[in-house]
Amino acid sequence: MRVIRRVFVCLAGSAVLFAQTPPPRPEFEVASIKPSIATPFGANVHVGIQIDGAQAHCSYLSLKDYIRIAYQVKEYQVTGPDWMASERFDIHAKLPENGRGQFREMLQNLLTDRFQVKMHRDSKEFSVYGLVVGKGGLKLKESPLDPEAEGDGGKDGVNVTAEGGRGGTTVKFGRGAYFSLADNKFEARKLSMAFLADSIGRFVERPVVDMTDLKGTYDLTLDFTPEEYRTLLIRMAVSAGVNLPPEVMRLLEGASDESLFKGLQATGLKLESRRAPLEVLVIDSVSKTPIAN
Repeated sequence: MRVIRRVFVCLAGSAVLFAQTPPPRPEFEVASIKPSIATPFGANVHVGIQIDGAQAHCSYLSLKDYIRIAYQVKEYQVTGPDWMASERFDIHAKLPENGRGQFREMLQNLLTDRFQVKMHRDSKEFSVYGLVVGKGGLKLKESPLDPEAEGDGGKDGVNVTAEGGRGGTTVKFGRGAYFSLADNKFEARKLSMAFLADSIGRFVERPVVDMTDLKGTYDLTLDFTPEEYRTLLIRMAVSAGVNLPPEVMRLLEGASDESLFKGLQATGLKLESRRAPLEVLVIDSVSKTPIAN
């Protein structure tokens, strides 16, 4: 009899568990998606995500960018139709109360609903550059992030903005962290090694993976000749999905990464050729036109 009673109690408890209402699906209160206005090559353009209170403003990003940000992966880890890297959209959304920490989940659900995104995860081995500390040790001093303030990305790191034009490009990550490519220089301020690796990956033909095990944030400056700087600027534009004229692309013929490698070595860092398995998101199907707002 006692055994039967225990079984009944267990079944009753299971029924309560199964009857519990699942947590609500993280969603924006309202959201609009519109194609970005085309910007001529060389004109100043503002790109990125900015959260101001309950308002999220996402400007001039491709669908591939949005997926990369929503699922916290790199550009090369998203596999899908070519147009996903070139068609750009603006998203303006209102976050629910205390919803800032769920921004990425809300963005995932918005992309699934409006673009009918269907995907699966896989693993693929890549030829990469591993960012490591050289034999002589690191020659950079730590530069702590600014105190967190309202309007920063915080731990979620979603407040990423970029500005670019003929004069160069600056990408800001919040709390004083940024990198810029301007005036024949690459300048990084308050960057973690993971962000530095991601930034350097925009200028070379392989993904760059942080393998330093360093936990701090650092300042770094690399100088280039005008010709080297021009090559980096073109490669960064290509990495961002910008369609450049053939005469500009021809300037990359015979270009070398030697100056970038040597510049990093002078700071105590090194890029080593490695093979590494990385997770990829395979886009099985996606709509080119989002469902109406």
